[in-house]
Amino acid sequence: GRSEALADTVPAPAAVRGAARGRTGYLAPAAAPTVADQMIYTAQLRDYLSFIASDELQGRDTPSNGLNTAARFLATHLSRWGFRPAGSDGTFFQKVPLVRTRLDSATSRAALGNRPLRYGSDYLLPTGQNRTAVATVNIADAPLVYVGHGWVLPRRGVDSYRGVNVRGKILVVNRRRLPKGYGGPDFAGAQNVQQYAGSHGALGIVYLAESEAAYTTLRTNADSPRGFAPVAPVAAPPAATPASAPAPAAVVLSPTASRLLLAGERLSAETALSRSASGEGGDAFDLAAGKKMRLALRSVTETVTTQNVVAVWEGGDPVLKNEYVALGAHYDHIGVATTPDARGDTIYNGADDDGSGTSAILAIADAFRQSPSRPRRSLLFVWHCGEEKGLWGSDFFTRNATVPLEQITAQLNIDMIGRSRAAEDTSRANARLSGPKEIYVIGSRMQSTQLGDLTARVNTDYQGLKYNYRYDDPKDPEGFFYRSDHYNYARRGIPIVFWFDGVHEDYHRRSDEISKIDFAKMTAVTRTVFLTAAELADLPARPVVDKPLVEQKENK
Repeated sequence: GRSEALADTVPAPAAVRGAARGRTGYLAPAAAPTVADQMIYTAQLRDYLSFIASDELQGRDTPSNGLNTAARFLATHLSRWGFRPAGSDGTFFQKVPLVRTRLDSATSRAALGNRPLRYGSDYLLPTGQNRTAVATVNIADAPLVYVGHGWVLPRRGVDSYRGVNVRGKILVVNRRRLPKGYGGPDFAGAQNVQQYAGSHGALGIVYLAESEAAYTTLRTNADSPRGFAPVAPVAAPPAATPASAPAPAAVVLSPTASRLLLAGERLSAETALSRSASGEGGDAFDLAAGKKMRLALRSVTETVTTQNVVAVWEGGDPVLKNEYVALGAHYDHIGVATTPDARGDTIYNGADDDGSGTSAILAIADAFRQSPSRPRRSLLFVWHCGEEKGLWGSDFFTRNATVPLEQITAQLNIDMIGRSRAAEDTSRANARLSGPKEIYVIGSRMQSTQLGDLTARVNTDYQGLKYNYRYDDPKDPEGFFYRSDHYNYARRGIPIVFWFDGVHEDYHRRSDEISKIDFAKMTAVTRTVFLTAAELADLPARPVVDKPLVEQKENK
């Protein structure tokens, strides 16, 4: 990241401040465009984003001190503005517990035959919720068996274990989470490698990292904030799935160690690694009888707490104030790289992703606060943590909502609204980036025809942005509908709208800097989202959900 001096804070015009003093009646639709024009402005958005995307916040990883600082920045404004805290214990912070099971490398040992394996360069613990959380693992000279992707799919006649007995052995398996070419109904009654191994007496699991790059990423993450995962309830297996014992110990082998493991076997290491990358299966077979593995692992479990930032602006209607229009963005990004790039930069500032949405939602909160009257319904503002890790914050919030979830009438999500593709830009990496007066709108009609119509009309009547619906399709191969925080609301029956500028050459790169933000576009989209929320808050009845949600079928 490159630091940019924070712009001087620009106050709202005096006329606007005066208009905000009286709060009688509701925010009339006729007045809302004036509020948007006067109370959401570029200098304000630049101020917010200059702080959120600054080097001082160190890329806002989840968890990190930089993320905590961003949360404090948001909460300080909300407190000063008189918003109602809606987090934990009367604060603006909803506590989100995270856990990390870290290998005690000083006391752990692994070996393949007589060849010791070194923690880090040869093997690691898997990250995420499937990592081994046992205190002690001792496996002495166990034989090994290759089982491809490790899935059993009864509906498709797929059995990765056909012809082999896994009891008392260590399974060698692809690291990819789902097998290639299957989805949806194919997984009814299915068993993955952890379930099968646990119920069939396997001693351990060895995952094959698909590439040096993938293993390097895993190694970088192992002892960083990226090694944490949410403390979340584990979903019960489908009724058709046989009950299984706890999954055995697991490690991930580096490609170098994988080549050693598969040397002289009937399946080459290169083929196995290719299958691990693609998710392809393969016939199971026992490795050479003399090839044994020893694992003596000691793990240490650490817990930390991060937070969503949650606030309510109470509505003015004595009945409808008990319903909520939710607005959200994720205020996390992906932190700091271990080595500098060619510019000497290590910080992923995330100015567009999603500093733009974080700042926009704060500006929208300020606009409602300064409006001459309150909307009929209450406004629920949620800045989610951990979106970059797998929608952690929104999953936690929708499982542990601090307002009645059934009272949320719609959720408006802003994730990346600050970038535009110039007419002369011929970069292939920017081919799908929206133009200066254009924004992708996703999900507005997927559950509610009424919400989709309202969203389109608000834009047509006011800013007249080009609403691009290219990705507004659950079958879209990019799957953007399933890739941001709104999805956790949608899957719980809450209709959503998602504003998104598209993937660009700086997406998840250290070059996602504030200097590249199109503030005119960001301001226009922010104003439009404000007006959409204002209309939803004043509807006589909540938007009708008239379509079933299409669940994700794409294997990702």
